[in-house]
Amino acid sequence: MAVAQVEGRAPSLVAAVVRGGELVWSGARSGPGGRQPGTDVQYRIGSITKTFTAVLVMRLRDEGLLDLTDPLEKHLPGTGVGEATVAELLAHTGGLAAESPAPWWERTPGSLRPELVDVLGEEPLRHPVGRRHHYSNPGFTLLGALVEEVRGAPWEEVLRREVLVPLGLERTSGSPQAPYMEGWAVHPWADVLLPEPSEDLGRMAPAGQLWSTAEDLARFASFLARGDERVLSAESVREMRTPAAPPEAAEVGTGTSYGLGMQLQSHTGRLLAGHSGSLPGFLASLMFSAEDDLGAVVLSNCTSGPLCSTVAADLVRIVAEAEPRIPEPWRPLAKAEDSVLALAGPWYWGTQVMALRITREGGLSLGPLAGGGRRSPFRSNGDGTWTGLEGYYAGELLQAVRRADGSVSHLDLGSFVFTREPYEQGAPVPGGVDPQGWRPLPE
Repeated sequence: MAVAQVEGRAPSLVAAVVRGGELVWSGARSGPGGRQPGTDVQYRIGSITKTFTAVLVMRLRDEGLLDLTDPLEKHLPGTGVGEATVAELLAHTGGLAAESPAPWWERTPGSLRPELVDVLGEEPLRHPVGRRHHYSNPGFTLLGALVEEVRGAPWEEVLRREVLVPLGLERTSGSPQAPYMEGWAVHPWADVLLPEPSEDLGRMAPAGQLWSTAEDLARFASFLARGDERVLSAESVREMRTPAAPPEAAEVGTGTSYGLGMQLQSHTGRLLAGHSGSLPGFLASLMFSAEDDLGAVVLSNCTSGPLCSTVAADLVRIVAEAEPRIPEPWRPLAKAEDSVLALAGPWYWGTQVMALRITREGGLSLGPLAGGGRRSPFRSNGDGTWTGLEGYYAGELLQAVRRADGSVSHLDLGSFVFTREPYEQGAPVPGGVDPQGWRPLPE
């Protein structure tokens, strides 16, 4: 953090680490004579606002008020870009322009763009809808307008009522509330400063309006990793951090992608999710590893310079490596149904041995007994079938096929047949099993 503040020539920089839902470390740096910021001092967080907007949209989905596959036109008619679906807007695959028409929206009053048509301009599309990932600020303006249309209330009012208050984010707001840091531009060739304007973004607010603190964002990071039934379930926040956009060619090499309102990055072998943010005078980053239940927040008050996302990713890595999470004590399951327990153990897909295990959450997991290969947890559907949650088997149905006497003949997983013995005689293996059975290679 200290190196980032010096090398980035930042007037101030504050960072925090959250683990297991608790703020476990924080630090700050500022120049001589500068006010040393604490975790309760507000900075503008820019596009981290988009993740808050995405949470509101997912709440509408979970309440059945819309579907992610709905075209925007169904709920917000007359925009001219209504062919794009809700999910495509969340994942920046709606084909929209990156920015609104001139003048530069981040340094000018939102009153210059009072209506959606002013945000979108005469030619709002840059790419065919759904074809590629192209980051779009106007796209999240549309999502904010969608929230307002469905809820019948201003975006910020809905955000406060449905997210900020339930999660206890008392220092997150649409306008600055003291104590807060002023935003500065640092001259690229001299150590002198210029104050940056702080504009109300108006219609563009859902894309980047919010001010927040390291402490509030640390709490928000824990929510994004764990879920909170008062706001969004663990399953829904997991869906948000699942890749939803085709990566650009450059992104494939860097291990970055985008979910539903969340940036995703592979960093030193772990998946980090979250979002970066910038507005004139401010830089911000929130990153977390759900697997490690560990997150980091870095905030600075300059237009460019410190690599906040690099610092946040490094903080997660350093803590995860230096202080590995101590696992919870092993405990036996409180209950295991005999019919499900009978399915546990080795199964064969052709000649590959797979292990089926009962998870603590009451589902199943399937994967190779050793080495790499396709694997996934499965969620119980309550009717004797399970649905895959990850990778190749995501969305695929697993079921035990039984004989007339009730015994299990085989497992069916998306048409794949898993048997208790490799190419088991008498089992319904597609293509049949040679009746002569296994034999040595002929001379």
